[in-house]
Amino acid sequence: MGGRWSGVRLRFSRMRNKAAPAFFDAGSRIRGFRLPRFPNGSSYKMAVHPRTAHRPPKNRVFQRSVRIGGTALLATLCTMAAAAQEPPDAAALYREHCSECHGAGRLGAMGPALLPQNLKRLSRNRAAEVIRNGAPATQMPAFHDRLDSAAIDSLVEYIYTPLKRIPAWGVEQMRASHVVYHPPGSLPPKPRFSADLQNLFVVVELGDHHATLLDGDTFTPIHRFPTRFALHGGPKYSNGGRYVFFASRDGWISKFDIYNLEYVAEIRAGINSRNVAVSADGRYVMVANYLPHTLVLLDGSDLAPLRIIPASDGNGHSSRVSAVYAAEPRNSFIVALKDIPELWEIPYPADAARAGAGPLPIRRIRTSSYLDDFFINQEYTLVIGTSRDGSSQVVDLEQGKVTHTLDLPGMPHLGSGISWIYRGRPVLATPNMKHGIVSVVDMTSWKTIRRIETLGPGFFMRSHENTPYAWVDVFFGPNRDAVHVIDKRTLEIVKTLRPAPGKTSAHVEFTRDGTRALLSIWDPDGAVIVYDSRTLKELKRIPMRKPSGKYNVHNKLSRSAGTSH
Repeated sequence: MGGRWSGVRLRFSRMRNKAAPAFFDAGSRIRGFRLPRFPNGSSYKMAVHPRTAHRPPKNRVFQRSVRIGGTALLATLCTMAAAAQEPPDAAALYREHCSECHGAGRLGAMGPALLPQNLKRLSRNRAAEVIRNGAPATQMPAFHDRLDSAAIDSLVEYIYTPLKRIPAWGVEQMRASHVVYHPPGSLPPKPRFSADLQNLFVVVELGDHHATLLDGDTFTPIHRFPTRFALHGGPKYSNGGRYVFFASRDGWISKFDIYNLEYVAEIRAGINSRNVAVSADGRYVMVANYLPHTLVLLDGSDLAPLRIIPASDGNGHSSRVSAVYAAEPRNSFIVALKDIPELWEIPYPADAARAGAGPLPIRRIRTSSYLDDFFINQEYTLVIGTSRDGSSQVVDLEQGKVTHTLDLPGMPHLGSGISWIYRGRPVLATPNMKHGIVSVVDMTSWKTIRRIETLGPGFFMRSHENTPYAWVDVFFGPNRDAVHVIDKRTLEIVKTLRPAPGKTSAHVEFTRDGTRALLSIWDPDGAVIVYDSRTLKELKRIPMRKPSGKYNVHNKLSRSAGTSH
């Protein structure tokens, strides 16, 4: 190649025996030729150094010519430019960085499904920001140190591209997955072990996807058994605590007989599920799904599918289901929708035959914003809901409307809220997943009466009727190993515990009588730590594999004000 690149001469200055190379940026001109710019904006510098290092005359500036091999330089720049223009392989990036949590097919696993219909509330710009910087109050990490802007943009485009085909998940698929290990009535009605059946705990161990049945008097494990992958939403008890129901993020619902230490039935009710609710009499199980956008009603005896309820507003808009809870005093299920500003109440069917025939009556209550999380008062007459946009509201189930808005900054975790009587008035206390505060709200005036500063954002808050203390973790941030103990009488932090420095401490549950508090160390080599709930002294450590939630039979069935329902 000849022309202007054959014999380009670049001049540089050298003074006092110290060479100073000449630098040229993309777009610079060199003797009439402009160095190319890369289409994606990537930059580079070209340096030219002297070939010789002869000492120049003192205090004299001189010039030396250096001949550049123009053909080699241009070939190198063209190669770099071609590489810069090659678009990132979005599918490969997804497999490497996203599939473990969100599923190989983007259908959800530990994390939610990444499909256009599930991302309606998330703009593309916001999605790029989440990939770059992570999402607060979730397990979504930041990727800014691993992915450049082009890679992030390609991932955003990828997850907003519709799948050619979303797997169907209807009654036919559910029935194909349905397994009854022990038909109803085939197992003995007496437990195979000796313990206070109302003071048992089920401890979920996320480290290796197991659960442990724990004696709440002796704190010795009775039985450890495998679970489905990534349980979520908390197990639910029925029939006086004989049965416990689990929901996994990938849609599996499992029914376990605690008396006989055996699974009795399983079914896959969805592709990506949120939680499960069980009617007080154990006849019905309701499943909340992210994908497909449905509620699924199951027979509580053997998990046979009875009814699929589309989560839609009747005008062509469908929604993920945030959560479903059983409202025992009302004989109904309460349902929060994530993409439609409505709260639903669905009465329990009179019998299974009616549940499978004809539409179920749905009471729709219009809300002022979406309900991403919510708390139900002890009487099940009020739903306090919050949205990720920062709005909070009170829905009166008797009046069927929103009656108040709340001043709750950040992202309160109302699903982990608790209540008690403070100076003669009921109060609601909630941790916050964005700010280091616990908000205490008067449930009569709906005014925030105290914001208790903590060492960082928290996730779980728990108490018991028989203890003066409420416990709240610092789940997010550098102080995740801390747990605060708050005096419910003064609304002051009286002690901060750090039972395992450097490891996450979270989720407290109490024994039936409230005299012992059990705390989890969320680590592969973790433990459940037992405390005296009055003196706050450690009594015992039980090694476990990343124990998360612990669920006491009595506290759940009695709807203790100190725990979630």
